[in-house]
Amino acid sequence: MRSGAGGEPVPGPEAPPRTLRLFFALWPPPEIARALHAWALGVQRRSGGRVVPAAAIHLTLAFLGEVPAGRLALALEAAGAVRFAAHEIPIETACAWPHRAIVWAGPRETPQPTAALVEHLRLALAARGFEIEKRPFAAHVTLVRRAHPRSALPPLAPLAWPVGEFALVRSRLSTRGADYEPLARFAAR
Repeated sequence: MRSGAGGEPVPGPEAPPRTLRLFFALWPPPEIARALHAWALGVQRRSGGRVVPAAAIHLTLAFLGEVPAGRLALALEAAGAVRFAAHEIPIETACAWPHRAIVWAGPRETPQPTAALVEHLRLALAARGFEIEKRPFAAHVTLVRRAHPRSALPPLAPLAWPVGEFALVRSRLSTRGADYEPLARFAAR
């Protein structure tokens, strides 16, 4: 920081970040996000916890974590190499994972086009030197964090989440939670 004429600090240009916290995800249309958020508010009344804001509801495809800023171009290149078909994900079940204190919703079984998208994305990222999670992919959308349901979850009305694109997203953590900034979108083809 520089000093001004009176000795007070004057902010200088902000240094570019050395690392970026990145992940690839699907974002639902607003009406699907609103429906999931409304359902999550009902869960919160029964189990406590923190509801994921409607604008932050997403389905993570691949989490990269802290990535050197210079590798952003490689992540974009990997995603650009992925071809996938437009499809729908049925959001038809909800569950609590007590060991993680979350409530999530998703399909009973990951649709084949979604599984293929994840597999192609993981291969493209691995080919460019990114460390990829080894455990099998399970499509789920976290809706409530720090939840402790003491009874059955309320019924979840089935939803059809259309998938026509995925995004590379930057996550910034703060005391309020995570803020998400889509950096690029990749359409079905």
